[in-house]
Parts: sequence; structure tokens; C-alpha cells
Amino acid sequence: MPQLHFVKQGQGPLVVLSHALGCDLTMWDGVAAALQDRYTVLRYDHRGHGRSAAAAGAYTIDDLADDAAELIRAQATDPVHFVGLSLGGMTAQALGARHPQWVRSLVIANSASHYDDAARAMWQARIDTVLAQGVSPIAEGAMQRWFTPEFRADANGGSARVAALRAVLEATAPGPYAAACAAVAHIDLDAGNARITCPTLVIAGSRDEATPPAMSQAIAKGIAGAQLQSLDAAHLSAVEQPEAFARLLLDFWQAL
Repeated sequence: MPQLHFVKQGQGPLVVLSHALGCDLTMWDGVAAALQDRYTVLRYDHRGHGRSAAAAGAYTIDDLADDAAELIRAQATDPVHFVGLSLGGMTAQALGARHPQWVRSLVIANSASHYDDAARAMWQARIDTVLAQGVSPIAEGAMQRWFTPEFRADANGGSARVAALRAVLEATAPGPYAAACAAVAHIDLDAGNARITCPTLVIAGSRDEATPPAMSQAIAKGIAGAQLQSLDAAHLSAVEQPEAFARLLLDFWQAL
């Protein structure tokens, strides 16, 4: 199991934040800042991302859930609030099914539980491109999926966040990025979701073209008692609207 890089800040009950494919823990800067007065926020880099070591060869979302459980086991004494977006949201689903003893609640944002053959073919095309040419050729398309046009053009901070996260994506090694894409392409989380019993909040982005709202609706429908909320954002809703995202989390946790 690879060594995971993490950052811990704040005070209070422990919250774990799990980032999207091709990002790193800095994706959560705005949300972490909004939570740290009331919660201890632990955010980490997935294997092969940011400053975490890569694993040799292929792996699955179950492996990422096991990585997260191992980190929680090392850093927590009680179950945690686990928040995942996109790849992190897939990790959250698998974690809730595989390691329920470590999860007090789940938040699954801008994510999916299953891909059909057409989508898997699209993922394979991206893998082929990255292995042949590196990550840079797919970066512009990623920015268009991750953020709304107005956020990308926003001179008051949006465009700077976009540039910073684009740099993170382009710094991701092709092999680990492709391995993560393959893990995502082959998710089949519905059966596990039917076993999740902890309180769960699902967050959709109303303008998310990477994981459209219907995917969030399917996740919410598949987890007993899950709540569904929506933000006016594209795929990286937690970056585009960190205060609104954090408000959904705080309201959800306070109601428990």
C-alpha cells in the first residue's frame, strides 16, 4: 500500500476530504478553510497524485477505499465524516460498503457509480492518448469539464484557481493517471451502495457534464435514506463554490 501524503488542520470532529482524478489535496483549499473552525480537516493525495507515492501496476476503486481506510485507521480513533468528489466520491462509495466501521457519514459529490460500454470506450481513448503523448493534450478538455466558462474567465480568482489546478493535472505522471482512469472506467458500485447504512448526502452539479445530475440521482436512489442536493456549478463544484459546498456539509452534519 503506497504512502499517502496528507495535511491536517482545524479543530473538532474529524472530516476527511478525498479529491478528484488528476487533482491533489489543494483542490479542497476553499472548503478546508471554511470548515477548520469547527472541524479537524484531513485531506490527502490519492496514490499516484500530488505528493503520494504511486503503486505499481493496475488497481481498483476498492484499493483506493482501502488506502483511505488505512489512513483513517492511522489518524482517527472514531468513525469520520468522509467527503469525496468525483474519483473521491467513488472512493467514498466503496469505503462506505467495505469499511463501514470507519464512516460516520458520507458525502458523495459530482460522482458516478457505474459506466456503460460507451463511456468505458471514451475512458480507454483518454488512457491511450495519455500513455502516448502525456497528460498535457487532455488538459484543456479537462478544464472545460471541470469549470463553467464564467469561472474560467473570472479575473477575481477563478482563472487563477483554474490555472493552478491545470498545473497540478499536467504535473501528474502519465502512468499513474492512466491507472486511475482505468480504475474509474470499471467502477461497478451499485451493489455495494445497497449495503451502505450511514447517513449520506449526494451533491450534484447542475452544470456538470462529466458526471451529469442523473448520475448523482442514481447514487442517491441506490443508498437507503440518502439526501440529494445540487449546486449551480460544473464538475469541480467544491472549487467553484467552496462556501456553498461547505454550507451543505455543515447543515448535513449539524442535522445528524
